[in-house]
Amino acid sequence: IFLMMFVYFYFVCGSSGLPNVPEFIAVMVFDGIQTGYCDSSNKTLKPQLDWAKKILQTNPEQLEWYTQNLHSSSSFAISVIFLSGVHIIQRISGCEWDENTDSVTGVLKYGYNGEGFLEFDMKTLTWIALKPEADMIKLKWDADRIRTIKNKDFLTKICAEWLKMYFNIFIILPSVSLLQKTPSSPVSCYAAGFYLDKAVMFWRKDGDEIHDGVEKGDILPNDDGTFQIIVDLNISSVKPEDWWRYECVFQFLSGENIIVTKLKQIMIRTNWRENILRTVGAPVDVVVLVVLWFGSDPC
Repeated sequence: IFLMMFVYFYFVCGSSGLPNVPEFIAVMVFDGIQTGYCDSSNKTLKPQLDWAKKILQTNPEQLEWYTQNLHSSSSFAISVIFLSGVHIIQRISGCEWDENTDSVTGVLKYGYNGEGFLEFDMKTLTWIALKPEADMIKLKWDADRIRTIKNKDFLTKICAEWLKMYFNIFIILPSVSLLQKTPSSPVSCYAAGFYLDKAVMFWRKDGDEIHDGVEKGDILPNDDGTFQIIVDLNISSVKPEDWWRYECVFQFLSGENIIVTKLKQIMIRTNWRENILRTVGAPVDVVVLVVLWFGSDPC
């Protein structure tokens, strides 16, 4: 049984007295991936990945929510910074969604100068003052029922709906290819173009996963926010007539959306065969082939 937790957090930092530092910085994070950024000099959230841009274009209400929260959070920072000198306010809001149980856990809390300051209790729907200086704010916010209802709705409903929307976008199957440098080289199973890094890929024989002769690579990020992975199979001891017994398997940790690629000569992408054909077809010319191998900061 695999447990998948999708986390969406919105960070806001307010500062006072820091030269050349924005009044606030906001970062949108999905499952550990930074997807958006803005600060006091640019108060509109700028998505940093293509899929995030598409979401905000088709769902303008999300962008409106981010903008409203920037203003409210910066106002909070100004109201709380009551001492002279340098101070930093931190805000984290978001939710965790367990894809297996469909349970949602909301998170909303504030920090002051790197320490806990206020935290919203989802069970009692009241604020917990983590510092004596937060007592007055706690009483004020506990009495604001409209604010409480909005917090509850976002943390338990809206945030979860957005997470599921992102999840459906992220669960896009990658392209899977078999690659080989030379006839004696290992056959590499290469998957690219998937978003979630919660995935596995392995070789199996007769339906069972194998480890001998297999070299697994790490899941690596691409520049566009997607991921790639390579798993090699040493075929030096595999008889050609036994190739049909081997297959490469890619799947997300949820256990769903499986891609199975059979080990077949015709499926292998390589350029060494092309090199041979060109050499035979053009004995006078020298053909050189280059082998291409696939292989800020919240507050």
